[in-house]
This record gives sequence, C-alpha cells and structure tokens, in this order.
Amino acid sequence: MGNLLKVLTCTDLEQGPNFFLDFENAQPTEAEREIFNQVNVVLKDAEGILNDLQSYRGAGHEIREAIQHPSDENLQEKAWSAVCPLVGKLKKFYEFSQRLEAALHGLLGALTSTPYSPTQHLEREQALAKQFAEILHFTLRFDELKMTNPAIQNDFSYYRRTLSRMRINNVPAEGENEVNNELANRMSLFYAEATPMLKTLSDATTKFVSDNKSLPIENTTDCLSTMASVCRVMLETPEYRSRFASEETVSFCLRVMVGVIILYDHVHPVGAFAKTSKIDMKGCIKVLKDQPPNSVEGLLNALRYTTKHLNDETTSKQIKTMLQ
Repeated sequence: MGNLLKVLTCTDLEQGPNFFLDFENAQPTEAEREIFNQVNVVLKDAEGILNDLQSYRGAGHEIREAIQHPSDENLQEKAWSAVCPLVGKLKKFYEFSQRLEAALHGLLGALTSTPYSPTQHLEREQALAKQFAEILHFTLRFDELKMTNPAIQNDFSYYRRTLSRMRINNVPAEGENEVNNELANRMSLFYAEATPMLKTLSDATTKFVSDNKSLPIENTTDCLSTMASVCRVMLETPEYRSRFASEETVSFCLRVMVGVIILYDHVHPVGAFAKTSKIDMKGCIKVLKDQPPNSVEGLLNALRYTTKHLNDETTSKQIKTMLQ
C-alpha cells in the first residue's frame, strides 16, 4: 500500500472516506494489471483526441459560399472536399466514445465487485481509480470543447444534407465510404447532445447496472459517491493537498469531483442533490467556490446545466442558492 497515505486514524463518518488517492503516482498491482492494460490502450489516445478537437476549425466559409451560390459546381465541390475530412475526424471522436464506454465497463466491474466496499476498492486499486478519474477528466474537457464549437454540428448537418441530395440524384458520393447512413444517424444523435461524452458515460453506467443485476445498484453509486468524497477531502485538507507535486493535480481533482457528481446524479434514482444523497454537495460546492473564480466557472456551469436533479423540489434552497 505504498501509494496509500492514511492521515487520520479517526474518521468522522460525516466527512466521508479519509484517504489519499495518489492521482500522480499510482501504479497497478498484479491483480489490477489486466484491466489496467486494457484501459490504458484506450486512455493513451485521449490526449490526441482532445488536441484534434481543440484544433477543429470547421468548414464554415466553404459551406456558406456553396449555399449562397447553389449553381456553382466548383464551390459545391470545394465545400464537399472541405467537409469530408472533417467528418472523418468526427467519426474518430465518436468511435473513441465507444471505446471509452467499453473501458468504463471493465473498470466498473473491477471497482464494484464483492466482497470489498467501494472505499476498500479505491484504497486497494489506486491505479484503476486513477484511470476512472482520467476518463472523467477527459469527458469534461471533451464536452467543454465541443460545447464551444458550433462548427461541429454545422459541418455534420451540411454533410448529411449533401449526402442525401447526392443519393436522390444518384450521384456517387466518395464521402459515404467514410460514414454510411446508419453510422451517420448514430453520430447525429451523439453530437446533438450538449455533453455527448458525459451522456455516453452515464448511459454506459446505467447499462452496467442493468447488465449486472446480481450487484446491488448501491455498489455502483457508492463507488461514485466515495470518489466524490475522496476528491473533496483531499482538496480541503491541507495535509493531503500539500502532497500534490503539481498544481495541475488540483484542477484534475476538481474536474474529477464534478464529473463523478454529474455521473452519480444521472445514474442514482434520486440524484446527487437530495437529502438522502451520499455526496456532501454543500461541501463540494464550497470547495469549488474556494478556488480562484476564473478557474472553476466552467465546472460550476457543468453542475448548473448538465445535472439532472438540481431543479427537483427535493433539492434544498441553500444548494440552489450556492449554485446561482
């Protein structure tokens, strides 16, 4: 347990689990290695996906020209040539979401299995917990970038309209080899979501629960709430926070905490904001508000606009006020 640094021997249950989850240095044990290696194959491509999305500029100019001059064949071809490689990128992003879903399934299987409690799992399997955190971190970053890039949906809509027109006119379309109609329909649903990666994760977690009926749903939701508590306690406890070698680990931890709250809120029947929730929402929001404002506005907005139960009657006025 070299990676596990316990600080408090007397744990206040209200505080939640008190242990240091080593997001910077956790290495897989022999027992974790198989799942770890499977997930690692997916995660090593995550940074490249984010870089591609960040540099995605869209074909807005070419599309506008083609729409304004519908009889100019040259401009139509130019727009089509500009859009097809971009749709190839969008296909790559979508396919990565499917790989991420499969990776999450494997991680949840490992982190929720009996006989250990969620806290014991996260303590014992720190490398897998770190990978789960990396998936959540990637998800929020991907969705932040997607939300601020309207070109994605504009490009894809133009691609589908043009493809449909070509089909009606019996014109062979090279781009269809890239994305056929069935795949285009699935991608269209994916990109129609404000937060597509988060939707993929919450659907995958819900599916994991329904596929594993022998496991109580609490095993999964407790894994999520425990992760939220661990992140909150590490952020608000100076002894823990001083162990972070890099300041980036603070923003990583904050993003993971928010990601796991949103996931819990989508998967748990009553959500994260109800009195019966195992997540200390007031404590988590306070931790966010204690950071420099510019660094967390996106995360507070994620809680405001991508959760499912914030506006339920069961959510206390105090929590709603804190998030206003």
